Amino acid sequence: MRCLVIEDEAETANYIGKGLREAGYLVSACDNGPDGLDLAVGSDWDIIILDRMLPGRIDGLSIVDKLRALGKQTPVIIVSALTSIDARVSGLRGGADDYLSKPFAFSELLARIEALQRRSAPGADSSTLQVADLKLDLRTLRVTRGAKVITLQPREYRLLEYLMRNVNQVVTRTMLLESVWDYHFDPQTNVIDVQISRLRAKVDKDFPVMLIHTLRGVGYRMGPTPPEDAEPAGGGAQ
Repeated sequence: MRCLVIEDEAETANYIGKGLREAGYLVSACDNGPDGLDLAVGSDWDIIILDRMLPGRIDGLSIVDKLRALGKQTPVIIVSALTSIDARVSGLRGGADDYLSKPFAFSELLARIEALQRRSAPGADSSTLQVADLKLDLRTLRVTRGAKVITLQPREYRLLEYLMRNVNQVVTRTMLLESVWDYHFDPQTNVIDVQISRLRAKVDKDFPVMLIHTLRGVGYRMGPTPPEDAEPAGGGAQ
């Protein structure tokens, strides 16, 4: 995998590059918009990790726009300190395949790269996450289960997206705190339990198959088949 990292923050660029090289990727990097644009369109990359705000009068969205105008479908992940829903929507509608808010855990970035690889396979839909009959459109942020449209608050959306990207995998409280709440410490509150409970009420209520499962003392798992040690629906921390 040949990865291009376009990031002007040296610490962030080194953090991403080091992690990718350790994971076996070939990494090239630059720190400004004009050079990033030249590299992005001048070579073939398996994935581009791109800061939205760049020096040099060419920002990340302009680079994505130029790539798509040239017919290049290289997967692009935007990483940005702009965390609002509007910023995410404009990035995805502008042609990016994914959008990751800073700060982020490298494990989540790597998981998103791997997810893009899977979705780039022939016949895969790179703009939609799906678990059973639950669908999340990454471009419009529309969530449906069956024929029902599910309205989520921004934090609930981020939580659901993270769970769906890690379908059938155990997600720990630490992983959620880092990736959804941007906490790199445990606030010693029940904030995760409360949000999971609210999300479950919207996603699982009134449906015969539960998708969000609690593993006592471990974390959570999303999938149509409950793990053997999952708590019964409605019992314990939700």
